[in-house]
Amino acid sequence: MNTHETPLGTLTLAASEHGLTRCTFRAAGEAATDPMPEAARGWMDLARRELDEYFAGRLREFTVPVDLGKVPEARRRILDGLSEVGYGETVTYGRLASALGLVEDGPRQVGAAMAGNPVLIVVPCHRVVGAGGKLVGYAGGLDAKRRLLELEARDREPTLELAFGSA
Repeated sequence: MNTHETPLGTLTLAASEHGLTRCTFRAAGEAATDPMPEAARGWMDLARRELDEYFAGRLREFTVPVDLGKVPEARRRILDGLSEVGYGETVTYGRLASALGLVEDGPRQVGAAMAGNPVLIVVPCHRVVGAGGKLVGYAGGLDAKRRLLELEARDREPTLELAFGSA
């Protein structure tokens, strides 16, 4: 595991030979004593570059592969569903649950998957909001979530509401 400094604080990164396995605000545990495979080192380098570009406002979509092999399949399916939520967009827990065909406690299942997301920012769980757009739940804290959403909203077309009166 390695760390990477960002405008939001220190991220802990880890990778396997298949892709990025961790990107979190949680402190790194003890470093593994096994040498890191060359492919994993390459994924970590790519992740660092892409995170820097993202925070600079120049990257809209990450290309670093993500390895969610240790995430339970049901949660992985929900995290994979985030690929439909683009840069600068948000979706509610309920709407994402509905889109994935999750009924009854679907929003709770979505919440649990977001809380267990090991690859924050790259797997964009910050784009999932509560009903009415309310900012709720984020492993990096609500201030980080707000700042990520503000970063992504910077280049959106402004919406003007013009009222035309009679002259």
